[in-house]
Amino acid sequence: MLFLVFELDGERYALDAREIAHVLPLAPVRAFPGTPAYIAGVIDYEGAPVPVVDLPMLALGRPARTLMSTRLVLVYDRADAADPASSHAPPRHLALLLESATRTQSIAPERFAEGGIATPEARWLGPVARDERGFVQWVKVAQLLDARVRALLFPDPPSWQGAP
Repeated sequence: MLFLVFELDGERYALDAREIAHVLPLAPVRAFPGTPAYIAGVIDYEGAPVPVVDLPMLALGRPARTLMSTRLVLVYDRADAADPASSHAPPRHLALLLESATRTQSIAPERFAEGGIATPEARWLGPVARDERGFVQWVKVAQLLDARVRALLFPDPPSWQGAP
């Protein structure tokens, strides 16, 4: 399988390339007050607002650095894929603010194994694989947002509909 590899303070993480819609250069993000600190705001993508998750803020408690290698990675939000009613809706997007997101790597899925540490506060952290450079950990996109944050970012119906 192909993965986009990125870093968080020198540690490597990987996103399944099938979950990625586009890798975009760093662009201005409009802040959105009233959301958790790791929600950087929204970007405009093809005329629609897309929520941005600052992964360094979520994982490390610090905002993403503005580096030449910092990217906005547009991923498919498939957290509701088990709901048959949602299968006819167009896929929603979520943008991830990632540092050192400039290369891909092929890793066989069977090379990944549980890391031996439970991470209930970071359930998006998946299994780990080892290669010549050390460990790389699989980030599970569908697990990034809990139900409360998902409802803030993707209200149903949209919060602006029916407002006086």
